[in-house]
Amino acid sequence: MFAKPVTEIYPNPPKGLDPRLLDEGRVPQHVAVIMDGNGRWAKKRALNRLRGHKAGIEAVRETIRAASDSGVRYLTIYSFSTENWKRPDDEVEGLMQLFAKTMLAEVDGLHEEHVRVKTIGNMSKLPAETREAFEEAWEKTKGNDGMTLLVAVNYGSREEILHAVQAVVEQSVDQFQKTDNLPEITGDLFEDGLYTAGSPDPELLIRTSGEMRVSNFLLWQLAYTEFYCTNVLWPDFNRYEFLKALLAYQGRNRRFGAVQA
Repeated sequence: MFAKPVTEIYPNPPKGLDPRLLDEGRVPQHVAVIMDGNGRWAKKRALNRLRGHKAGIEAVRETIRAASDSGVRYLTIYSFSTENWKRPDDEVEGLMQLFAKTMLAEVDGLHEEHVRVKTIGNMSKLPAETREAFEEAWEKTKGNDGMTLLVAVNYGSREEILHAVQAVVEQSVDQFQKTDNLPEITGDLFEDGLYTAGSPDPELLIRTSGEMRVSNFLLWQLAYTEFYCTNVLWPDFNRYEFLKALLAYQGRNRRFGAVQA
């Protein structure tokens, strides 16, 4: 259900884009976003890369607001991957400080909008200031019943899958020691060990900047997700670009391996 009339969510659409075409009954429950292009956006303007990351914050705000108002129940944003530690030290340090500062600045507004903020990834490797900011956001918003915002930070899907396998093995060994029986290994049992346990799989993945790869993101969860790729660089992404993605999704025929009737 839309939080407000769709023409209020998208009040000044560009020519040729009609928000009234959005079907509130077919809005994806879970949208995942690979936010790509901050560095290229900065380079085009002869700025350092961190300025691009800072510029991308407004695109995050716009996307969260549009997703929540449009009836999306889960929004996952790919903020920092396990491979991003390979970037220059000053960029990584600046990103970690930016995460902490932004999360603390935004959490009250998110709480007022009833958004619940969770993180997925290996939080133990983050600087204390950054980790504590995300923990504070979770504690403040965990009782909210609006959209769930999943922030993927120090996230890598291969690491997540290994984590789930280890959890299944530990549970199996524990049960065998108690009962001499091994548990049946099911998809549900495996998914309980994923960082995203309790969240539905994404129905729509948005990737900006024109790249065509999943970048070690939600490899298990994206099995039947619809992909939407745009050449727009992340800092230039806004609610109308998000609307384009939703409309494109609603134009797809999702068959899940079956033959079209």
